[in-house]
Amino acid sequence: MQCTVNWGGPQGMLFTAQTGSGHVAVMDGAPEGGGNNLAPRPMELLLAGTGGCAAYDVVLILKRGRHAIQGCSVALKAERAETDPKVFTKIHFAFTVTGKGLPQAAVERAVQLSHDKYCSASAMLGKTAEMSWSVEVVEA
Repeated sequence: MQCTVNWGGPQGMLFTAQTGSGHVAVMDGAPEGGGNNLAPRPMELLLAGTGGCAAYDVVLILKRGRHAIQGCSVALKAERAETDPKVFTKIHFAFTVTGKGLPQAAVERAVQLSHDKYCSASAMLGKTAEMSWSVEVVEA
C-alpha cells in the first residue's frame, strides 16, 4: 500500500493525498492552526477510515452468512489526549444495521469479529484508545 501527500502551499494547511489505488483525498486544518477549513482534518479522516474498515467487515460478515442486510452505518465518537501527541484515548462505534429478519445476535457477532479479528484500523488505534461499541438492528 502506498500514498503520496502534497502540501497545497504557503497560503494555508491544505494537503492532497493520492492513494496507490489512484484516488484523491483532501485534508485541511482549522483556521486557528493555519488552515482554511476547506476539508476534513487528518485525524477526522483517520477516524472515518476506522469506521469504514469496521463497517466493511460487518457488511461482509453478514453477507457471507447469507443475512438480508440492506444498510449499515456507524457513528463514531472519539476522545483525544489533551497533550501532544493528541492520540485517540476513547472511541465508541454506534452501529445501525438494517435488513429483513436480521438476528440481533448475528449482527453483534459480526461487530465483535470485526473488533477482535478483522479490522486492522481499529486494531492499531486500540493500542492507545479504549474501544466500545453498540448495535441497533432496524427491520426493513
